[in-house]
Order: sequence, then structure tokens, then C-alpha cells
Amino acid sequence: MRPLSKVAPEWWDYTTLDKAILDDAARLSAKDLEGLSREGFSIKFYDTVQEFYLAEALEYITSWKQATESKPAGICGPIGPTEQLPLVARIVNELNINLRHCHFWGMDEWVIDGKEADINFPLGFAKADMDLCFGRIKPELRMPMENMHFPAVDTKKYVESWDKARCLVMQGGQGETKHWAFNDPLKREGKYKDNPPTPAEYRQFGTRVVEIHPITLIQNARTSGGGTVQNVPCSAVTVGPRETWKAEKVSIWHPGHHDNPFGMRLTSLMISKKIPDASVPMSLLAEHPNVQFNFLRSGIGVCDVEMH
Repeated sequence: MRPLSKVAPEWWDYTTLDKAILDDAARLSAKDLEGLSREGFSIKFYDTVQEFYLAEALEYITSWKQATESKPAGICGPIGPTEQLPLVARIVNELNINLRHCHFWGMDEWVIDGKEADINFPLGFAKADMDLCFGRIKPELRMPMENMHFPAVDTKKYVESWDKARCLVMQGGQGETKHWAFNDPLKREGKYKDNPPTPAEYRQFGTRVVEIHPITLIQNARTSGGGTVQNVPCSAVTVGPRETWKAEKVSIWHPGHHDNPFGMRLTSLMISKKIPDASVPMSLLAEHPNVQFNFLRSGIGVCDVEMH
């Protein structure tokens, strides 16, 4: 039987992996990370914060510039990191890029009392997208509202939107449960009491309402609310693996403050060596044909013992 989680015994998470995998990941140097690239999995490093977030913003621009009336296209974007979003708006405005044939998919949204958070919820993801990016674009250049797809509790319209245009890039960060969007590990109950879902089972999950892992609750309180965990909802609606595999490329951005040095190493190792495990959802991207990890070099850190 696999070990209980060290942090949330009623849940699956990366602490239930074989210790040998965890130790192997912790030993990786920054140079070792560079060597983990393989066909279908590329690793890029950026030396400055400015270069890092500009490159992230340019994924929006290069995706949108490929959109035409007969072949609409777009990008699925995260709320974390968000530093790229004002840059996207500025580039669109400065280069006078008309977004009329472009699409955007939000990755996830909080669920409160059985309903997706509205546009006024302070921690809302659609609100952040509008405030930091789309609301800053000149009105005459903005994409039509029907081309902006945000997940809702009634998932039908959002799911159908994935067949209306090509998603050239799904962009994301990595949470401390090693998730993308809110694809967290599952609770240790029912048919998954003794083992997490197989990678094949987890990949069948589409856009859905999920219960948030305790680690993710704490992380969102830390990164977005100054630690006020009482204000973070316990459930969300998230884009699923099924939609993720419709994206032509998955691009994950690691500035160094969303997940820690160990977590960034662990998922890099598991994807590179093709060790998918649903207790580490990001590792399932080992089976996607085109994944890129992007690292801010100063954020890679080390896994050495360092007492404070």
C-alpha cells in the first residue's frame, strides 16, 4: 500500500510517491534540469524577469496573430502567473492588433454556493483577466465577447467552445500540489482509497467542478489574499485534461514563487522520464505530445537544507 500523505492524509498528493523518486528530484541541479529536455518536452531558461514575462506575453500575441476568419485560433490562459497580462494588452495596443477572429479560454473559476464566481468577486479569475488585460485593450481592437470563454458550473457551453477554434497554446503555472488549472489530486476515498486514479482514468476528466486540495487552499490564500484562507472558496470549476489534450501545446511558466524548488524539479523529472502519476497531476503531461517548461533562472533555487 502506498504511504499516507504527510500533509493531508485524506488526500492523494506527491508525498505519497516512492521516496526514491522524491530524492532523485531533490538532487537535480539547474544544469541537470536543462538536460531533461526530450522530444515532446522542451525546457527553456530566462535570465531576467523582464525577458521571462515578455516571452510569456508573446505567446498570446503569436497565437492571436495566426487567427483568421476561416481558421479562428486562440490561447487558454492562467491566473498565475499574471504579470504577463498587462504586457499583452500593451503589445496589442501598440501594434494595433485586431482581435476579431481571436479566442481566449479562461482556465478556471471559483465556485461559491453552487455557482461560479461573478465578475465582482475580488479573487475571481475572469475579473483578473478583464482588469489586467482585456479591459486595457482599445475597444476597437478587442475580441468579441462571444470569443471569450470562461468556465461555468454548467459546463456545456464552455466545453463546446473548444471545438469552435484551435487552441494553439494552453498556458499555465504550477501549483504546490503540482497541478495545472485546478486539476488537483483527488481525495483518498471510494474506489481511490488505496490507489489514486490511473493516468488513463484521470485523463478522461473534462471540465468539472472540483473540491480544492488543502495545499491549494493555503497557496491561494498566500499568493492572492495575504494568507486570509477564510476568504478562499473550497471548490472551483476547472478546465480538464480532456480539453488540455485539445491544445496543440502546453506551456508552463515557473517564476519560482508559485511552486518551490523541489516541486519544479519533481514535475520536470517525471515528465522527462515519462513517470505519470495522478497524485502529481502535472506529471500526466508526460503523455502530451508538445509540452514546454519555462524557468526564470533566478527562481530555480536549490533543495539544500538551509536553516533560518
